[in-house]
Amino acid sequence: MSEPVHRKLVLGSTSRYRRELLERLRTPFEIADPGVDETPLVTETPQQLACRLALAKARAVAAQFPAAVVIGSDQVADLDGRALGKPGNHARAVTQLQQMRGNTVIFQTAVAVVCLETGFSQVDLAQVRVKFRDLTDAEIDTYLRAETPYDCAGSAKSEGLGIALLQAIDNDDPTALVGLPLIRTCRMIQAAGIRIL
Repeated sequence: MSEPVHRKLVLGSTSRYRRELLERLRTPFEIADPGVDETPLVTETPQQLACRLALAKARAVAAQFPAAVVIGSDQVADLDGRALGKPGNHARAVTQLQQMRGNTVIFQTAVAVVCLETGFSQVDLAQVRVKFRDLTDAEIDTYLRAETPYDCAGSAKSEGLGIALLQAIDNDDPTALVGLPLIRTCRMIQAAGIRIL
């Protein structure tokens, strides 16, 4: 009986949030920039956008590391079917939080795992329903100046001060809101041949 192949694990993301989450698994991995255009397609729903980008990121990095198991992920804030991405600056973040206050936003967090050499390819989607408090403009401004979450979909970081913006969170994977659903990721990378425990 032949020995199992020990495959390299690669995270196709430059997000520090995803890196920190994946480090929780205590499994060695490398990081590669997928360099994928994240522009939404005209007819795309937020769910479709998150899944397409997660898979595109995994495939782009897998092309560089065909024998590796590659993780790609993407998150889109979904406000009544409208995708809210990373704001990029203070003014856009203010607008996003003003739109979300008092409303329920679904954070669509997709993860894809690909290994070109074995033909393995899976995509899964974690949906996190987040109810925002009816925030004042002053609260929004104070929060944004304290945490500057301009690289986060929906302008809020629940793992920090952003938790004070929220009224309730409903999900089946507590890490999904931060940017990488680890329960799904564990299941998928193990199916692809990466041993965790």
